[in-house]
Amino acid sequence: MAQQVQGVIARAKGAPVTIETITVPDPGPGEAVVKIQACGVCHTDLHYREGGINDEFPFLLGHEAAGIVESVGEGVSEVAPGDFVILNWRAVCGQCRACLRGRPQYCFDTHNAKQKMTLADGTELSPALGIGAFAEKTLVAAGQCTKVDPAASPAAAGLLGCGVMAGIGAAINTGGVGRGDSVAVIGCGGVGNAAVVGSLLAGASKIIAVDIDDKKLETARSLGATHTVNSRSTDAVEAVRGLTGGFGADVVIEAVGRPETYEQAFYARDLAGTVVLVGVPTPEMRIDLPLLDVFGRGGSLKSSWYGDCLPSRDFPMLIDLYRQGRLDLDAFVTETIALDEVEKAFERMHHGDVLRSVVVF
Repeated sequence: MAQQVQGVIARAKGAPVTIETITVPDPGPGEAVVKIQACGVCHTDLHYREGGINDEFPFLLGHEAAGIVESVGEGVSEVAPGDFVILNWRAVCGQCRACLRGRPQYCFDTHNAKQKMTLADGTELSPALGIGAFAEKTLVAAGQCTKVDPAASPAAAGLLGCGVMAGIGAAINTGGVGRGDSVAVIGCGGVGNAAVVGSLLAGASKIIAVDIDDKKLETARSLGATHTVNSRSTDAVEAVRGLTGGFGADVVIEAVGRPETYEQAFYARDLAGTVVLVGVPTPEMRIDLPLLDVFGRGGSLKSSWYGDCLPSRDFPMLIDLYRQGRLDLDAFVTETIALDEVEKAFERMHHGDVLRSVVVF
């Protein structure tokens, strides 16, 4: 029987979000209904509200979440009612060309629930990243549920559903940071600081955090950065080179998504080094680099989608590290808030006051 719950809705571009009653249908084949326990306020949700993703309003926002499976539809074997899960937006299909080549982390045909959640008047909702977790309950494809240790804090665990996984994965999966490497991270918000943590987990010997905000740099140092650079007052490229014997870092992770910071990343890496773009640019942005420099500096220029993660592999492993005290996910939870405080959380995000605000149900 369909259920009515409260959720955060973005009805129009730039308009403040509202709390409204939504209808969640019973799960159909391959689907699951999840009772949300916690959901992080991610910049991607703000992008949706601002029309930066698409114009398929109204949106049911929220996607960085953890909760308990309440019910499942026909044919579901991955999870069962009562399982504690982290929601993901990469439910791999197993049949596309990436999956068949043994690279499911690049699945080109990820899927969402077939049924639509609706407003009380029947208007169909577009769930953010196919999840829509700023709601008491949500309907997802069962493959979007990754079972993890239920002893983990939902507020911390849910952050692996997007931002923290994106940053850790950019370092470990995409950048291939290894023991003894030097790493520079440009942009120390939630994703950038997660890249700092990922570099530390991978055994990097030097981790250089670059930002224009001293508070964010202090946080980066507390999470494992060995050096910090305020690029508002210091040339970032020269500073990174100066800290790496004049050569540049082995891996530079750009977590801002702007042409000027990408150019800094390009020139702050060592010859044959790697640049990883994990910051999300807007459609109008362009970059102009001398092709000879692209050729002459060698190495790799990569983009990191979701930290190139495979949720079924990476989420349980990272939760195990968290439970062992080797990964401080709690440090990313700046504050816990109620469902009706999401709009205020967007404002705090603009001011750079938080790593993550987390809605707790």
